[in-house]
Amino acid sequence: MEKFETFTGIVCPLDRSNVDTDAIIPKQFLKSIKRSGFGPNLFDEWRYLDQGEPGMDNSRRPLNPDFVLNDPRYQGAKMLLTRKNFGCGSSREHAPWALEDYGFRVIIAPSFADIFFNNCFKNGILPIVLNEEIVEKLFSMAGHQQALALTVDLQEQHLSLSDGETIPFEVDAFRKHCLLNGLDDIGLTLEHVDAIKAYEARRQSEAPWLFA
Repeated sequence: MEKFETFTGIVCPLDRSNVDTDAIIPKQFLKSIKRSGFGPNLFDEWRYLDQGEPGMDNSRRPLNPDFVLNDPRYQGAKMLLTRKNFGCGSSREHAPWALEDYGFRVIIAPSFADIFFNNCFKNGILPIVLNEEIVEKLFSMAGHQQALALTVDLQEQHLSLSDGETIPFEVDAFRKHCLLNGLDDIGLTLEHVDAIKAYEARRQSEAPWLFA
């Protein structure tokens, strides 16, 4: 998993509450268990005007001009700003896969569905919970003619506006450590590879019949 570093990025405002995982990545695209390749179908039913199916050439599909991801102001956005209960619905891990594959590293919302929230950290995405008043302020700023850019500093746990104002956020210390060091579940296990090898060698000596 890529290490999470301080960066400045454009904020894409998705002004919808209760966005479920089927809207994030529709069910017909769940046939693959690879973590890559889902970005072109992120928010597929809102993003395109036709019915999306696996294997289609997305570059030839008609775009919905009213959907925020298709707004030229937000091209290349690394942060998604949205409303409460983002990621509700099913527990599919494909949802954060699709968001990360598209390019989002941060999601800001007043609240998240629990399973989706946990899956974000495991896939290199930082979900930030801010109160609704601050979220409303950011929506107002993000809707201007010039896109809003924020700097996210995970180490210091704050967002910075261009005028120098900072917005603090909370994050669990262990999850912060994992993001800063690029550690998913496999990476965490590999940190103990020497201890695992020592245990296996000791176990083989103590109970050789298990390895016959």
